[in-house]
Amino acid sequence: MPVRKILIVDDSKTEVHYLTELLGREGFVVRTAFNGDDALRLLQEETPDLILMDVVMPGRNGFHLTRTISRDPRWSAVPIIICSSKDQETDKVWGLRQGARDYVVKPVEAQVLLSKIRGLG
Repeated sequence: MPVRKILIVDDSKTEVHYLTELLGREGFVVRTAFNGDDALRLLQEETPDLILMDVVMPGRNGFHLTRTISRDPRWSAVPIIICSSKDQETDKVWGLRQGARDYVVKPVEAQVLLSKIRGLG
């Protein structure tokens, strides 16, 4: 199934703006959440084809939110790509263990991210 609708979960307005512009130019429909609670509320309204997840956020962090979403039968089929400034190998391994499909280190390189997204569809 091709990816069309993407949910970005990130507390950085700058990062959200960058990703929204990038993905919008490529024809994706983008929704945004600035924290875990907003993300869960949006998921209940509409299931996206992909979630781009930051790790460091106030409240529920991205690892915990990834685990919550990936283990919920309503959303377990939705792939999650973690986009984080945490670039240690242990962070990547932990993110994948929580249920993420892939891991991209910030600053996100446009072509790398787009290639990973296209690889899902």
